Amino acid sequence: MPALLILTYVGFVSLGLPDAVLGVAWPSLRDAFGLPQSALGAILVGTGVGYFSSGLAAGRLVQRLGVGKLLTLSSGLITVAMVGYATAPVWPLLILCALVAGLGSGAIDAGLNAYAASNFSARHVNWLHACYCLGAALGPLIATAALAASGSFRWGYAAIGAIMLLLTTSFALTKASFRAPVAGGAGAPEAPGASAVAALRRGRVWLQIAVFFVYSGLEVTLGQWCFTINTEARGVAEEAAGLWAGAYWGSLGVGRVLLGVAVERVGADRLLRMATLAALLGSVLFAVGPAWPGAVGLLVAGLGLAPIYPTLMSRTPARLGASTAHAIGFQVSAAMLGGVILPSVGGVLAARLGLPSIGTLAVIAAAGLWLLHEALIRVTREPQPEAASAAG
Repeated sequence: MPALLILTYVGFVSLGLPDAVLGVAWPSLRDAFGLPQSALGAILVGTGVGYFSSGLAAGRLVQRLGVGKLLTLSSGLITVAMVGYATAPVWPLLILCALVAGLGSGAIDAGLNAYAASNFSARHVNWLHACYCLGAALGPLIATAALAASGSFRWGYAAIGAIMLLLTTSFALTKASFRAPVAGGAGAPEAPGASAVAALRRGRVWLQIAVFFVYSGLEVTLGQWCFTINTEARGVAEEAAGLWAGAYWGSLGVGRVLLGVAVERVGADRLLRMATLAALLGSVLFAVGPAWPGAVGLLVAGLGLAPIYPTLMSRTPARLGASTAHAIGFQVSAAMLGGVILPSVGGVLAARLGLPSIGTLAVIAAAGLWLLHEALIRVTREPQPEAASAAG
């Protein structure tokens, strides 16, 4: 089990590593191709279409391939996409690379979450997602260093691509280690209620889908736009803005490490209520910044957002049983849609009303997240699953 946990941790690092690079690369990329601010939506849509598609298919892919092989193939796709970002001579090819990256990331996200939720406790699921944040924090730092050294976004993507190639090779050599079962996963016959259609007939699935949609939209809006807002609207130096962007993703990771312990003592619903309120407070502070209050707001929002995704994921097997693999795929796809739509709306608002309007959008999303989670608590009053019932 320790070796398997290490492999799963590395998988989550690989998932996060390329995800936050675009926020740092965007000003340089936009200048290189002569693009407006709103063009960020095209990259996000390309990523989102791929992510959404592979997320929907993840339940079936886990059943047919197993988690180990799926992880290897998907990380290979991300490697190809990173190399494409680094070398693409024209803008449409970057959108194609975004599609390929989304296909790989969506399959990794859903497959690893289904595996972790079925085999590890809520504490470990939070810690695994902290590893995602480690990758997401390292990505902007690597991209910022490459940007400062070369003046181009391309070298940052080249460095990420090289790291992903090493990780893909590692997964290929160890894919047989992912042998523990996933609810509705590889080798398991499809039980009654385990189909994708049956999962979508359950009202709480749709409410969870809504929570994941808004959560991811808020997380990505803050993460992808904070660098541009700080440098172009608040006069923050690129190095400092890149550090704050990395610190935002890092606060998600630190929060998941610390709150991964607290979730078993405080209780999931109580912790998530506090977390959604903290996300709202942090979003308000960021929106009303100047620079330093805005930086504090990013950290508070990151800490508040930290436990939401993994803790809700960890409860999915107890709520949905044999439908877990499909339901987690839907939740991942919904999260991807939110991560595409809300930041894209932010780009449109920025083009028409100015960059500060993105802060207002973040506050509205944070308030909506709090309201949706309160509704989810009222719908799902069943007892919390015991931590001892999960491995780890």
